[in-house]
Amino acid sequence: MKKLIFGLFLIILSSCNEKEQIEFSLEGKTKGIENGTLLYLDADNGILDSTKIKENTFTFHTDLTESPKQVILRTKDFSHYRYLWLEDSTMTFDATKSDFRLAKVTGSYEENLSQKLSKKTDSLPRDEQLKMDMEFVENHPNSIHSSYLLSVYSSTWGKKKTVELYENFSSKNKNNQYGKKISKYIELNQNPKLGEQFVDFEMQDTVGKIKKLSSLKGKAILLEFWAAWCGPCRKENPNLVKTYNKFHPKGFEIFAVSLDSNKENWLKAIKDDSLIWNHVNDLKGDENKASLIYGINGIPDNFLISESGEIIGRNLRGEKLNQKLTEILQ
Repeated sequence: MKKLIFGLFLIILSSCNEKEQIEFSLEGKTKGIENGTLLYLDADNGILDSTKIKENTFTFHTDLTESPKQVILRTKDFSHYRYLWLEDSTMTFDATKSDFRLAKVTGSYEENLSQKLSKKTDSLPRDEQLKMDMEFVENHPNSIHSSYLLSVYSSTWGKKKTVELYENFSSKNKNNQYGKKISKYIELNQNPKLGEQFVDFEMQDTVGKIKKLSSLKGKAILLEFWAAWCGPCRKENPNLVKTYNKFHPKGFEIFAVSLDSNKENWLKAIKDDSLIWNHVNDLKGDENKASLIYGINGIPDNFLISESGEIIGRNLRGEKLNQKLTEILQ
């Protein structure tokens, strides 16, 4: 009998010591949004959950695949949207006294850090904003928001600074999805400069055949970084077509690397813009291997490579590109 009572005591004690599992919830208030409007939580290029607004209130009770997790809270047409860090806790969203994008959010440590940083940087010039973002990463090596920021700005801040910041991260931060992206950048980046030889790479073309940049060596090559979704790239394409038609007979080639992740959109843009030169893509978006090697932090961007393989120009467009090609292709 004593053993039975003792056993029951242990079970009760164990139950008392078990922590109640905390689950994510988000209670929200909005203003001026029509009843029945759908709100979506977007994550990892897909919809995580959705709910309807009723009398300018909404509720999410979503099973998070990980915590913290960055999402976009948005309406169908993106007329209202807000980036958020969600955590397994009770969270609130209040846009009754502000724009939806600037709503006050409570209940998430990472979101609180992100909000404080945004308030300091939103009105600053880009250079000052980047400086404060870097200081945040330096001062918060255990924050997932730091690893997110460094993954975004690695190529902007350069390999040396990226390595310094990354090495200060916690093991958890190094191994999350952003840390892995940073690690890949550090592994691949060579950031070749003017006067140096080009860095070779290979990638699949539009029909899945492997093509090497070096296969064009001996000709003047424009290594062009672009994407179907890039407005300035598409606007420049007609000029590039004219340049290609003029100088191709003299030994000019274009090796175009796309940062598209959607193959159909990529192929359609090639057809619509009549781009008849070499095209490659690994469909990894901004994690494209060649863009990491060359340190691309914005598109359009390009490298002009001479017949001997030397990089002799960068980001040349329109008449500047034509002048340079006239000089080297006599």
